[in-house]
This record gives sequence, structure tokens and C-alpha cells, in this order.
Amino acid sequence: MNPGIRGIAVNTFRESARNKMFYLLVFFGVLFALSSRLVSFLTLGDAMKVLKDTGLAAINFFCVLIAIFTGINLVYKEVEKKTVLAILSKPVRRDEFILGKFLGLALTMLAALAAMAAIFFAFILLNGGGFDWRILLYFAMLFLELLVIIAVSLLFSAFTTPILAFIFTVSLYLIGHVMWTYNEFKALLRAPAMKVLSEILYYLLPNLDKFNIKNEVVLGTAPGAATILYTVLYGAVYTAALLALAVLIFRRREFQ
Repeated sequence: MNPGIRGIAVNTFRESARNKMFYLLVFFGVLFALSSRLVSFLTLGDAMKVLKDTGLAAINFFCVLIAIFTGINLVYKEVEKKTVLAILSKPVRRDEFILGKFLGLALTMLAALAAMAAIFFAFILLNGGGFDWRILLYFAMLFLELLVIIAVSLLFSAFTTPILAFIFTVSLYLIGHVMWTYNEFKALLRAPAMKVLSEILYYLLPNLDKFNIKNEVVLGTAPGAATILYTVLYGAVYTAALLALAVLIFRRREFQ
């Protein structure tokens, strides 16, 4: 790996790991996942399914919060404190700066997700459940989704304030999870120009629902190998496109 990218990635990981907000969100993620046991007592039906459903949903929610809140401040904080000028004065290019920030936060999310997954697996085993490889697949898909979210938040943090970056990132996240309704929306359009525009937007907007396999995990099924491969390729291409756009914007940005 390029020394500049590696150095920024390691430094970003250390900074994120020292962030109190990071530990707070991880704590609440684990707490809410474990509280799913209480929810299973209060509901009718298969308690293990309820435990998995609520636990995985809680982990998903707090991991997304970590990715957004950390990502929107990655570049802005460096620019606001003028430390970006010191970094770029060294043999570090702007594209290396962006890629290093992305890899550092990706490593941070991987560590947080691994910790939550280990605790959740132990919790399942302690409550009489066995090892389910589908849960492992769920966490892998969640990590791919988090990479897309990190790239989105990094893109917006490259040219705007944290508040606007938060609004834009959350908006795209919510849109990405209702893309399954988009075909119904397109069917209601009559003007040819609007149909073309809606088709373009369909491919430009992130379809994050592709990564959500929680229902399959809870019900004991799993997507096919072809579907998983397509989802992995989709996540990789979409993340790479977002990073390329973030690099392009950051290259043109002027610092005072």
C-alpha cells in the first residue's frame, strides 16, 4: 500500500478509536442487541427469531450512525483546524488523503462490527441457539453497506459542512432503503422526459436495500450465490465511483 495512504488510514483509525462518540454508539448498539432477549419474552412465536430480528436491527442502526457521524467530520475537521495544509505540504497527494481517510474509517467500522458480531454470536449461543452462517453473511453484507455509506458521507464532507453532509447522507440512506418502491413510482409517470429522468435517477441513487438480508437470516433462508456476487460487485463499483467523485471535488477545492 502507498505509504501516504497507509499513514493517513492508520492515523484516522487511531483518531476514530479515541472518539468517545464511537464507544458510546458501540455500547448502545450492543446494549440494544442484548435487550432483544427481553423483547423475545414479551412476544408470541419463535423467541429465537425475535431475538435475531431485533438484535440484528439494533446493530444495523447503530453501525449506520457510527459511519455517518464519523464520516461527515473526516475531511471537514481537518480543513477547519487547518491541519490539512500541513498534511498536504508533505509528500501526500489529495487523492491519497481521501483514500486514506476512507480506509481508516472502513477499518474502524470493521473493528466495531467484529466486536458487535462476536458479542451477538456469544449471546445467541448462550440462549440456546447454534452457529448460523447466515448471520455471518448478514454482517458481511452490512459491512458492504457501511462502505457505501462511508463513501457517501466522505463525498459530502469534502465540500460542505457537517450539518449539510449529515442531511444529505441520511437522505440518501433513507432513499436507498425504499428503492424497491421506485418501479411503482415510475409506472405512474406519463411524460417521456420524466420517465427518462426517473430511469437515470434509479441508477444514480444507491440501492441499499440490496444489502439487507435480515429477513432471510431470521426466516432461515439465504440469497443465492449469484445474488451475493452481484451485490458485492454493486457495492464495490458504487463505492469506487463515490470515492472517485470525492477525489475529483477535493482536488479542485481551494484552502484559505
